Order: sequence, then structure tokens, then C-alpha cells
Amino acid sequence: MLLRSSLRAITQARALATAPHLPSSPSNGRLPNTQSHIVSKLQFFNSVTGGDQQIPTYRVLDGLGQPLEDAQVPDIDEAFARKLYENMQLLPNLDNVLYNVQRQGKISFYMTAYGEEATIIGSAAALADDDEHLGQYREMGVLLWRGFGINNVMAQCFGNLEDTSGKGRQMPVHFGSPRHHFHTISSTLATQIPQAAGVGFALRRTPERSGKSIAACYFGEGAASEGDFHAGLLMASTIPSPTLFIARNNGFAISTPSTEQYYGDGIAARGPGYGIDTVRVDGNDVLAVLSAVTEARRRCLEQGRAVLVEAMSYRVGHHSTSDDSFAYRARSEVEDRKRMVDSTAEEELKDRLKKDVMKAFKRAESLSRCELKEMFTDVYGGEEPWNLKEQREELSNLLRKYGNSWEPWKKELAKFKGKGEELIKG
Repeated sequence: MLLRSSLRAITQARALATAPHLPSSPSNGRLPNTQSHIVSKLQFFNSVTGGDQQIPTYRVLDGLGQPLEDAQVPDIDEAFARKLYENMQLLPNLDNVLYNVQRQGKISFYMTAYGEEATIIGSAAALADDDEHLGQYREMGVLLWRGFGINNVMAQCFGNLEDTSGKGRQMPVHFGSPRHHFHTISSTLATQIPQAAGVGFALRRTPERSGKSIAACYFGEGAASEGDFHAGLLMASTIPSPTLFIARNNGFAISTPSTEQYYGDGIAARGPGYGIDTVRVDGNDVLAVLSAVTEARRRCLEQGRAVLVEAMSYRVGHHSTSDDSFAYRARSEVEDRKRMVDSTAEEELKDRLKKDVMKAFKRAESLSRCELKEMFTDVYGGEEPWNLKEQREELSNLLRKYGNSWEPWKKELAKFKGKGEELIKG
């Protein structure tokens, strides 16, 4: 009798250990305090969809731009559709100019968004203008959609005196704009993910914004390999926090292809593990992205917790100006992803946008940098600490000694407003 009871207990324990996602068996009951059915058959699983199927990808348009059968096309007017398209064309125009400008040595660094325009613009259009944005480094299109302007883009990349992002102290494409609810970009990978969970929590606790605004966090699939990814999603799902996580799966983490980054079914497969609503969308279909992010935002606000969107795309450009992607992928692979359109209206739009970009470029190039003293401002709040005072005084002494006599310093000082005189005389 004792042996039979022990065998029964062992059998039940084995069933309990394999309970989640297995075929339901209501007759055996549920695990106490859960909705997990108890089963008697040992069966392992490795898919959130059941069987061997992968997570499906949501799409509205086919490869020719026509709606798929039974697809629900977003209800947008012609003006809105034109704004979507013009911003998707503006991004590569800016990328072309600024990438070449970096190659000429006029700016230090640049990162393009080639191939990801639909993901960036489609999601930007689905968000409210006062939703807090925490990005990685390819989301310049969100700022453009919100009215940041080409001149401000150029000012930041050149670091001139009109740079409102950081007064010339940040790397190019590291934008920030409190006015546009765009948190300053950090080079450190994935730090924005747990920060976004905190921002969403703060929004939920702010009476005038609770239930009205969310935090939207962008990152690449490579960043999802960082521990910050798991910390952010865990925090936003349990606190909870109305944070929308948008993973741009463009196939590469610098030179590492996605096939070597994870063995599971992409980034979307991780969402259910944190108990959050998740969807995978074709990141090259702007209408699908618009629909998916619109619904994801609605769920964020309604549930007050995280939602995950994985946008499947392809990084057509190099990772950055420090990278040559043809060292690890075939040139033909990239060319196959490009699509050309020759219509007259298309060419007229491209010509107009190019003229606007070149006009802003020439203006930005002609402006001087901020005053040199700005190097020491905006670092700490309140009274200036002793170490900054000491560093400023040391620089002032060096400028008095070499600023007007050593040609390399004299040439560099000429690029700043006031030529450093505020420190030399101070």
C-alpha cells in the first residue's frame, strides 16, 4: 500500500513538472492556485505556438504594395499617407548626405537607417506626440515625424551653436529633445530598456499623464541579448509599467547575424515568458507597423503594463561609418533588398527633399560651435563643484599660454563662438 502511494506521488510530481503548455486534461484538475491543468503524459515543448510552428508575422500589403486578402487597411486620409511616405523618403536623403559628409571628415560619426524606414516612421505615426521616447540610435525619424526639423538634425551632427541636443558635446546621431519627449540617446547598448520601464512607471504615477501617455522603447535584436533587456521587461510586466518595447530585428548586431545571436524563435518568443502581449510584424510594411503599434499602444494604456512588438526588417546599410558590412555579407545580398521606383512624382519628391537637406547642410557647416565654456555647464545641478572649477581654471591657464601662439590650438579655437576668449580673459 505504501509502495503504491509512493508511485502515485512520483507520477503526479512528474506530471506537475511538465504542466505548462501541454494538452489540457480538466479531469485531472489544476495545480493549486493556478490555471495550469494537470496531465499524465510527459511531453516537452519548445514553441509558444504549439507544435513546430514559428510565430506568424503580421502584414497588410503584399510585395507589390496591394492589400492582402482579408487584410484590414488602416483608415488614413491622403494627407496622412503622404506624410508617411515623405518622411520615409526624407530619412534616406538625410542618410545619403550625412554619411558622405562623414566620409569627407566634416563630422566624426554617423549611422544610417537604410531598410528600416517603415519600422521607424510607421511606429512614430502610431504614437502620441507626448509619449516618452527612449531610443537606440536609428530613430531619428521619430524626431522628424514630431517636427524636430532638418536644421536641428544637422546642428546636432555638426555640433554647432544651434545644437539643442547637447551643445556639441554628444556624438552625432545622439539626439535628445525634451520639447519632443525624446530622451537623449546613449551609446551604451540597451541601457534605455530598463530606463523605459521606469519612465513608464513614472507616467502611471503622474495623475495628469496616467492612462494618457506611455513610454516607447526602441532597440535592435542585438541589444535584446543584453541583461538590461530582461531586467526592463521583467520590471515593466510586474510593477507594472505602460511601456511599449519595439524590437527592430534587422538581422545583424554589427557583424553578428541573428542566426548566431539566438536559437529560439526571435525576440517575440520571449514576450510570453514575461506575461506580456506580443506581436511580430513585417517591419517593411508601414501600414502593418502603424496598425500593430497603434493596437500595442492601446493595450499599454488599457492594461497599464508592457507590450512587445518585434518588427522584422533588414539592415541595408553598414552598421555605422566605422563598419564595412561587405566583410561579412555578400554585396549581392544587400543589392537584392533594394527597390527602385522611377515615377515622375517620385523623382520630384526626391529632388525637393535633397534640396532641403543640402540647404540645411550648407547652413550647419557655416555655423561656429558653442562657446568653449559650455564644456563645463549642464553637468551638475545646483552649485558648481570644486573639480569643475579646477578643470576650467586649468584650461584657462593653458589657453592663455598656448591659445594665441601655437598654431594647432589657434586653428581649433577659431571654430568656437568667441574663440575661447571667455576663458582666456576669465
